[in-house]
This record gives sequence, structure tokens and C-alpha cells, in this order.
Amino acid sequence: MTRTWSFALDHYLTLPLGAAIAIVWANTYPVSYFSTALALAFVVNAIGMSFVLAYVAQEVIEAALPGGTLYTWRGAGLPIIAAVGGTFGAIAAFTGYVVSGDEQVLVQGWPIVCAVDVLLAAAVGQFIFQRDPAQAVLLVVAIVSDIIGLAFISIGTVLPHEFPAAALLIIGGVAVSARLRCAGVRSVWPYVWLAGTLSWLGCYAAGVQPALALLPIVPFFSHAPRDLSDGAHSTPGAVHDTAGHFEQAFFYPVQLIAFLVGLVNAGVLIRGFGTGTWAVLAASLVGRPAGLLAAVTIGVAAGLELPYGVGWRDMFVVALAASPGLAFGVFFATSVFPAGPLLAETTIGSIGSAGGALLALAAARMLRIGRFAKGNAPPRGATRLTRRPT
Repeated sequence: MTRTWSFALDHYLTLPLGAAIAIVWANTYPVSYFSTALALAFVVNAIGMSFVLAYVAQEVIEAALPGGTLYTWRGAGLPIIAAVGGTFGAIAAFTGYVVSGDEQVLVQGWPIVCAVDVLLAAAVGQFIFQRDPAQAVLLVVAIVSDIIGLAFISIGTVLPHEFPAAALLIIGGVAVSARLRCAGVRSVWPYVWLAGTLSWLGCYAAGVQPALALLPIVPFFSHAPRDLSDGAHSTPGAVHDTAGHFEQAFFYPVQLIAFLVGLVNAGVLIRGFGTGTWAVLAASLVGRPAGLLAAVTIGVAAGLELPYGVGWRDMFVVALAASPGLAFGVFFATSVFPAGPLLAETTIGSIGSAGGALLALAAARMLRIGRFAKGNAPPRGATRLTRRPT
């Protein structure tokens, strides 16, 4: 049981567990489920989600340190371009599908398909790629896609008369972080409680999605290069094991938040399939992978390069692993549509996009990627990084 629990935590399986419970609960006792989800929604989505995004951003930043997978600007630039291409590919597919039908009102739901479920992507990538650098690429694609989507959603909700004053709070949070960094503070707690609180209040007051609040603060945390396949505290004595390090301090809280994100956002009545459902599925499972691979092709032709140890077969699997919206897609949908048929249709589509994870697993097996490599040999570029605080 202990080994199973450790495997579930290390592979971020708490989110799909929460999502599964939510779907069953919503379809058996809908009144109690929706009242519970509504009560928890603000705390989970506006506060808890900021820690989830910060946790993933911390791993991405550490992969970009000297010796990391994404250290060179060319290696780091390509995953970002891939995320942008995948996002706009999904938007194009969604819009094209809706425009070809007779429910034009759904067009305003295009921000929904920007969502990539970061934790599900991390779970799938962890399982498939293990120590392969493609795991870092997948995380960059996922978090950049969500930042784009959250920015699009926030544009329509920013309060012009509040934003200048609120922006001072965000800038204040960054300034406090910079001061703590200059003072040599390595414990994450002052950054989170002082700088993070200022940034969150600024985002909330301005109408910017509060889930983005910690992202400007993360670059100032204590960092150390790491192998992204390792758990937050898998190597005793490493800087990641220190109590004040973000990944160590928030490893278990983020797992709980992941469970609640799935529980609060994934509950949907399995009925009401319609144009919105198929539009989201087409965008997630076709538009995003196609746009991502097209953007990578253009980027390589323009002089960028795939990160060391990542090939085209890996990128194909990454494109599929980045397709599910799941809980994040539902979260985006609730920010775009009020309760009603349109929300129900797009929510079901976001839940169904989780099938992209199965497609990624099938593709990895067929192409012999990561753990499916012949003889289960260590993946390409799987050198262990030396961990030194910066």
C-alpha cells in the first residue's frame, strides 16, 4: 500500500483520482456534489491553483539552469514556440468547427481550448519519459499554454479603473522578492507569505486571474538543477530536501490541491453532448497536436534546435500528451460560460480530452519512446544533474 501511495504521489495521480470521484459523485448525488464544489471553488481555483502553477514553473526554471535540459536559448525557445503553435492550432480547430455549424454563440468559448492540464501532463510525461529531457519540454508546453489561456481570460475581466493601483501591489510583490533574494534568503516562506500575498491581492483587485499570482515570484526562489524525473525529495541531502525549498515544502500540499482541483472542476452530468463537446475534442486532440508540430517544424527551419536528447518521435508523443484539458479545461470553461447548455457541452469536451493521455501512451509504445524503449534502456540525454543551489 505504501509503495502504491508513493507511486501515485510521484506521478501526480491524485488529480485524475479527484476527477473520477467528481464524475461519479455528480452523476449519483448531483445536489450534494454541486453545492460542495461551489463552496470550495474559490479557495481551490483562485488560491490553490496558484501553488500548482508555481510548483510546475519551479521545475521548468530549474531545467533551464546551467547544465539543465533547456539551458541554451535555442533549446528553451523551441518548447515555448511549440506551446504557442499548439495553442493557436487548438483555437483555429475550435473556431473552424463551431463556424461550420449553427451554434455561433459558442465561438466566444475559444479560450477554453487553450487549457492544458498541467498535472495530468506531468503524470503522463513522468510515466512515459522517466528521465528523458522530453519531460521538461512537455512541462514548458503545458504551463506556457495555460499562461496564454489565463491571460486571454483575464483580458476581458481586468478593471481599468482598478488596474493601475492594483499593479502597484504586483510590482511590490516582485520588489519584495528581489530584496529577499539580494539578502540571501533561501527559505521559501517569506517569498510566499509576503511577496506572494501582495501579488495575489494585486491580481484579484485588478481582475487578473489570481492563479497567475505566484509566477512573477517563482524566479526569485532558491533553485538548483535537477532531473525532472525525480520526486521532490528523492535524493537525500540534495538542496531540494531542505525544508525551506519550495518543492520540498509544497510537495504534499500540491498533491492535495491537485486532488481538489479534480474534485471541484471535473464533476459534470454525463448528458448534454453537442457542438461544444465535439469542438473542444477536435481542438484538443487534433488542432493542438497539429499546431504544436507545425510550430516546431517552422522553429527548427528558422534555426532553433530540439533540446539535447529529444527527437521528432519524442515531440510527437509530447504533442499528444499536451492535448488533455481535463480539470483545467473545465476551470477555463466556468470562466467563459455561465451555467447552462454551453457550459455543459464544453465541460464534457474538456473531460473527454483526457483521452489524449491514452493516445500518448499508445504512441509511445508504438514508437518505443521512454520506458517503452527497447530493453528499457536509459532514455537519451538521461544524465543525472549535479544539484547546487544558485
